[in-house]
Formats: sequence, structure tokens, C-alpha cells
Amino acid sequence: MNTLVSIVTPCYNASKYIKACVESVKHQTYTNWEMIIIDDCSYDNSVVVVESLIKCNPNLKIKLLKNKVNSGPAKSRNEGIKISNGSYLTFIDADDLWDVNFLETMLQVIQQSFGFVFASYRRCDEFSLQPIYTDFIVPEKVNYLDILKTNSISCLTAFIDIKKLGKKFMPNVRYRQDMGLWLKYLKQIPYAIGVKQVLATYRICSNSHSRNKSKLFVPQWYFYRKVEKLSIIFSLYLIIIWAYRGILKYK
Repeated sequence: MNTLVSIVTPCYNASKYIKACVESVKHQTYTNWEMIIIDDCSYDNSVVVVESLIKCNPNLKIKLLKNKVNSGPAKSRNEGIKISNGSYLTFIDADDLWDVNFLETMLQVIQQSFGFVFASYRRCDEFSLQPIYTDFIVPEKVNYLDILKTNSISCLTAFIDIKKLGKKFMPNVRYRQDMGLWLKYLKQIPYAIGVKQVLATYRICSNSHSRNKSKLFVPQWYFYRKVEKLSIIFSLYLIIIWAYRGILKYK
């Protein structure tokens, strides 16, 4: 197989991490990829670092887009999706890392799926990369209802067959935009397949919203009611399960 894989990376003030992120992509055992980095008006030297990486690696398919105004992760990722050319689409944020066999493994697994797979990952300190929590091991498969209850698909490892399922875009909300995209695909297919093997590293940053469920309670409720347009009763049922599982996830 030598099919192009498109990698979308939003970047905002990530100069401390972006080089390591790009290096983890650069060293993939599967080499036919394009990486689209969207800088969202960083005020550090993220753009300088990325431009230097592009200049030093002219043979790599790395493209840098620069937002004219700060637009947030949903619009940034959507810009990357819009111009992507690959038959497959995946994401990695500027502060995260892939194992060298991530792309190769996901391409193998997706051939036996409905077109959507995701993988397990480490959860590490942002600077030392030492584990803070146990590895997050994903379920064998998830459907639409499963993701409403708890989003076990990370942006770090989601891998989608665009040729089979088509391009879709994230809802333009401040939080939970990735979950919104997964749900669009899971309305189309019975389930996504989880890869138990740990294939990536997620940095737990000090200002991370993902582990602070109190800050995400209102956005989660908004998502149920306004984005998915679910009933109040069903939304209450879901948010109780979501909060409980969220607490367990970061124990």
C-alpha cells in the first residue's frame, strides 16, 4: 500500500513542542504522508520553528497555513481538512507524539473496519514525558451512543478512511469539537474499531481542560442540547454517565 495519508495539526503557542511532534511524524515507518500545520496566530515563535523545519526538510510534505485571526481549534482543523489530499485523514496536536509505527499499524487495521479506527496512548508529563496516569487503553469498538457517554477516541489517534466515508468537518464550538466529528461518522457506520496497542504519547499540560470535568460540564451540556439536539431527559442521563466515567478516566 502506498496511499497518501493527510495529517492535520493545529498549532497555538507550541514552540516548545512542535519540533518533537514533527520529528515523530518524520520518523514514521510509513512514509507517504502530508502534514498540514495550521498556526492560529501564535504569539511565540511557533511559526519560525515550523518554517525552519520545512526549510531543513525540503523533501517532506509539510505545509504551513497561518490564520489571519485567532479562530480556535475547530476552525483550524477544518481548514486543514479542507485542503487535505489524502485518502486517509488523521490528527496530531502540536504537543503530542506518535510512535514510529503509528501510521503503518493504523493502515493495516483500517482495512478490516468500516473506515474509522483509533488507538491507545500514554498520558505523560508535558516536559519530562514521564507517565502521570496509566496508559489509556481503548475499548475494542465504540458506536454513536458509546461516544455520547464518554469520548474514548482521542484526536491524537483517530484515523479515518476519507475515500470510503467522505470529508466531514468539526462543529464550530470551543470544546468537544473532535467528539462532534466522531459522532458524524458514527451516524454513518455501526462502530469504530479500537487498537489496544499503545501507539502515541499525550502530554498532560498544566492548563489541560480534558481532566478538569467541572470546566467542561457546561460545554458538554451545550453539546448535547445544541449540537446533537438531544432531549433534556436524555441529556441528563448522558451527562451523569459522562461525569462519572470522566472521574474514573483520570484516577
